[in-house]
Amino acid sequence: MSTAEETVGGEAQPWAEVTPDAARRLLVAAVEAFAERGYHATTTRDIAGRAGMSPAALYIHYKTKEELLHRISSIGHAKALDILRTAAGREGTATERLADAVGSFVRWHAGGRTTARVVQYELDSLGPEARAEIIALRRQCDAEVRGIIEDGVAEGAFDVPDVPGTTLAVLSLCIDVARWFNVGGARSPEEVGALYADLVLRMVGAEPLAGHAEPRELPRSARG
Repeated sequence: MSTAEETVGGEAQPWAEVTPDAARRLLVAAVEAFAERGYHATTTRDIAGRAGMSPAALYIHYKTKEELLHRISSIGHAKALDILRTAAGREGTATERLADAVGSFVRWHAGGRTTARVVQYELDSLGPEARAEIIALRRQCDAEVRGIIEDGVAEGAFDVPDVPGTTLAVLSLCIDVARWFNVGGARSPEEVGALYADLVLRMVGAEPLAGHAEPRELPRSARG
């Protein structure tokens, strides 16, 4: 099983919504190629070869390389939005919901780092129409996090003078995990998620959650 199949946020059947199997294999191959070489340096021949198929077979399922990237990005952003929307809609205080949102979002970016790098960092490779669609999904992600922070401010639980700026900082912090996370590193996706949830609560001036462990120091060899 490939990296892109193993690490899509811990899902039991990543890319299950992509059918038939040949289309799924091509999409998985494209994720790996885009993550390794970048969108512009990857050819359709590269993608087809990774999938064990001919270049002609690729065009049966995807008209262009951009269509592949658009499909990857659409699925990835829809999953990201679902993660944040689920956390935002759960019962509990704003502090609990923000910790859940950040922890879940970070775990997805760490566990699915190969896919997340393509989803989050190849946006500018899309054409105007596809890019506008993905930006709309990003704005919905922003709105979910912003709503939690606004609730916390209204409750008196958060001290946030600039809600839009803080929302951007929180999302940027989470997304960047896909860039540096190392599966062989000192922390698991779950540990990084817990650490970032704690850091974000401190950022907004919230009281720590009861029973929440203090972040442990990284060993010197693991510090970047």
